[in-house]
Amino acid sequence: MTRKGPLVAVLSCLAGAGLALYAATRVWAVQVEQRPGLSDLRTEQTGADVEPWLIGLAVAALAGTGALLATRGVARRLLGVLLIGAAAGIAAGAVLARVTLDPGAAGTAGSIWPVLCVLGGAAVGVGGLLAARHGHLWPAMSARYERTAPTAAEPVDGTRELWDALDRGDDPTARGPDHP
Repeated sequence: MTRKGPLVAVLSCLAGAGLALYAATRVWAVQVEQRPGLSDLRTEQTGADVEPWLIGLAVAALAGTGALLATRGVARRLLGVLLIGAAAGIAAGAVLARVTLDPGAAGTAGSIWPVLCVLGGAAVGVGGLLAARHGHLWPAMSARYERTAPTAAEPVDGTRELWDALDRGDDPTARGPDHP
């Protein structure tokens, strides 16, 4: 896998989740109810109105994209599998939502959003597949972000020793077993 693999996976997941989130909040269908003697009643339905969990899956995919950067090894591969599941849910939800809409209610402007939501889910799926397949080979975050376990500080007496202990990173107020 090239060095561009993690970048492609993260950008694919990010773009796909963003596209799915945006498409799910757009108007997918408009229903117009004719009322004699009154103005027509217009009801708009977004993808989130028809399938509310589309938003949740898209946000979970965005969070998973961020987590891809912070994890490594097997955890990153498992995260890739979870992203594939979120992608399948996004795509299936968009198809299911479009099928359940009234065929005449989704005009030409409203019919493209479910398709874009499915494409967003597919992009998340590609990124998740890359992470599941090659994620353990990608470089991890730098070790400078990890803290080593603190060592037991030796109790010190005297002003100069207190300052030296602070310079070493020890806590001079910590008492050892021989100091009460």
